[in-house]
Amino acid sequence: RKSLPRCRRINRMLSNESAPPPTFSRSNSQASMDSTSMEDFWCEVENIKESREDGSEEATLLEFKPADEGELEAEWLQDVGLSTLISGAEEEDGQALLSTLTRTQAAAVQKRYNTYTQTLRKKNKHTVRDVRDIFGSNDSSLTFETVPVPPVPSNGIQLPGQKPVWKSVTSNSCLDCGLDKGSPSITEELSYEVSFSESITVLPKTQEWPKNQRFKKEDSALPKFIVRKSRFGLTEVGDLSPEDMKKIRYLSLIELTAFYDALGVELKRNRAERVRGRENGLFGVPLTVLLDNDQKKVPGIKVPLIFQKLLLKLEETGLETEGILRVPGSASRVKNLHQELEAKFYEDTFDWDQVRNNDAAGLLKMFIRELPSPLFTVEYLPAFITLVEKISKIKLQLQALHLLIMLLPEANRDTAKAFLQFLKKVVANEGKNKMNLWNVSMIVAPNLFIYKGKRANQQEMQAAATTAHIVRLLIRYQDILWTVPSFLISQVRKMNEAAMNNSKRQLMFDKGVRKLLRRKTMERERPERPEGAVTFPPYLQSDIPEGVIRVYAPLHSKVSMAIQLNSQTKAKDILARFHCENSRGSSQNMRGQIQSLHEIGGNIGQHCLDPDAYMLDVYRANPQAEWVIKPKAS
Repeated sequence: RKSLPRCRRINRMLSNESAPPPTFSRSNSQASMDSTSMEDFWCEVENIKESREDGSEEATLLEFKPADEGELEAEWLQDVGLSTLISGAEEEDGQALLSTLTRTQAAAVQKRYNTYTQTLRKKNKHTVRDVRDIFGSNDSSLTFETVPVPPVPSNGIQLPGQKPVWKSVTSNSCLDCGLDKGSPSITEELSYEVSFSESITVLPKTQEWPKNQRFKKEDSALPKFIVRKSRFGLTEVGDLSPEDMKKIRYLSLIELTAFYDALGVELKRNRAERVRGRENGLFGVPLTVLLDNDQKKVPGIKVPLIFQKLLLKLEETGLETEGILRVPGSASRVKNLHQELEAKFYEDTFDWDQVRNNDAAGLLKMFIRELPSPLFTVEYLPAFITLVEKISKIKLQLQALHLLIMLLPEANRDTAKAFLQFLKKVVANEGKNKMNLWNVSMIVAPNLFIYKGKRANQQEMQAAATTAHIVRLLIRYQDILWTVPSFLISQVRKMNEAAMNNSKRQLMFDKGVRKLLRRKTMERERPERPEGAVTFPPYLQSDIPEGVIRVYAPLHSKVSMAIQLNSQTKAKDILARFHCENSRGSSQNMRGQIQSLHEIGGNIGQHCLDPDAYMLDVYRANPQAEWVIKPKAS
């Protein structure tokens, strides 16, 4: 390809020691790679530039608005669901959220609120609530002590003079995200039971991150992580209701901020002015608009149809194609296919057999680049870069990345998951397509992080290895990243319980007022309840004894069954019992992955349970829930 020599000139230019230094300050843990190992990255950047120059892609620039003093903090408080601190209104949701925060999370909220109030006082805008009214302290400059942790804490920070003692795990009751070959002999275990920020040990001031950190491009350089299943099992992103996932997003941003604060790292965010994309078509259309249009044809769809079709085309015919994703298709063919898809896709008249694999890969990458807002959002792209530039240990990088994934809007998160699952399949066929994990990461990185209409500057060029490393982490550890940390689910339960208690108190007050009014208008008063009488909630008045649940299965012939729980009863045991009762063991199609047990109501909206979840523990955590067997949402 004629652009190849130019790519090599870029590499030589970047590796030239006489080149002027960048205009920004590089961090102590700045990542670097030799220029030859990054050649594919710069060739891909050149291909993107050429596709824009020949008019096959539009280049609408995203404008950034400068932030006034206090505006960033105000936006942060709104984004975490605490707009009540700005408005001064006594909103129940904000109070419920505040009541569930850990010490480090509360410190992060307090720090942002203090900054916000200080800037408002300087501007003499209006009276703001004192921080002591929110956190219940007589001291407006609260400090939070570091939570005591073991010598080797769960999130992997090692103090000077200590040797790492990672626990090797061989159990099958865990989520395994490692390497199939050439993997390290030591396995590291991740814990979701305690918040990441609470587990951090403050490092001595004399300790610095390693300077000039260099990534090793070999796949075996990445450690192997596993997540031990708790008694509640593991919860994937799609297992929770949209209402609870909204609360997970609030808590994730607070936790991410507290996590960065504990590490002494600034959490940077962009403030991008919203750019309105196209209202119809396929390319250059916001994901939410695409999904709204597609759901009219396929209700409940979570990933745009065109994106699914491109992935399916490549999975069926392109996984073994040598250089897939790296070798570009014909620019003229890709341009023509783009136009033909726009005209024929929704009419189901487009001929997919005519599409060559490299052209399909080009269309796939074009779709990602043409999104009006990047797949990983404009706001948090700096945070993705920072987690590698400022944090040296891969385990800590993974925890920060995990929280960033939880922050993504639903459409972005589901689309990113589908894309990463495809990339994992590409890497799995390395023997035939010659595309290993690092090759794929280098090709994909510029399509994700040099977003629509934005030209690569010197800082982005220096961050090339950083973005490729981020993509490598996303592909390798995607099964971990799309699992909701259990400490966040516990906080959501507490939020829901606090909201329910507030509602009950308000309901009791309303009933009391109505009762008083009735007494004033009636000739006689009703006899009062004896002193000391107690009214039990409905679930305690039920005839179902303690430790027994009634499970409903509306799609089965036997729609209801009372089941006695013991300490070893798992969700899959209940599914197997219903399967046996309804099919007499003859059918092999009714399996746990088709029909799942759901926890509905109480202190959770809806929760699709892990088949390995111990039901007595789940029941005790939410005794007011209903238990329903139904298909898991795809």
